[in-house]
Amino acid sequence: MLPLPSEDGQGMVEYGLVIVLVAIVVFLILTVFGSSVANLFSNIVSHL
Repeated sequence: MLPLPSEDGQGMVEYGLVIVLVAIVVFLILTVFGSSVANLFSNIVSHL
């Protein structure tokens, strides 16, 4: 049998891709809902 190629770096690449995808989703959510979230927190702080 032929030796299998090393897969040591594969896990790190997968974790990196997941982190990048999560960052993109968070950025998009903040872009779309950023002003409404800021208004919500402003209202909460003003009522305290």
